[in-house]
Amino acid sequence: MALSIGLYVTPSKEAVKTYMAAFGLELGYHVLNDDGSYYHSELMKDGEEIMSVVEAARDVRDNPVELGFTFETRGELERAFDILKENGRVRLNICELPWSPCAAQLSDRFGVSWYLTLPQHHPPEDFTP
Repeated sequence: MALSIGLYVTPSKEAVKTYMAAFGLELGYHVLNDDGSYYHSELMKDGEEIMSVVEAARDVRDNPVELGFTFETRGELERAFDILKENGRVRLNICELPWSPCAAQLSDRFGVSWYLTLPQHHPPEDFTP
């Protein structure tokens, strides 16, 4: 299992440049929206992903951070999802995504935002958001 950080911000292009400069990171795999903002970006240090930065689709000034957790098995992911969704808010039910065979997004009852996933891969080259 692994814990990761996802930041949902506006403007994402400026945030990526800022975090790269501040922490000595490099831009890894990324997908741009039509307007040039980041649909998804991976900021790397020594070949390891440190964080992802995404253009916020909604007002997130109160909590722009999402914690990501990568599970080994679907059963582990489903167990965590079932526990965290109690009195929380599901934003994306467990499903397959272009970059993950199984993922979900929710906020738990404490207001913490979570992205739960199995080991991810890059989507096909012709993927567009």
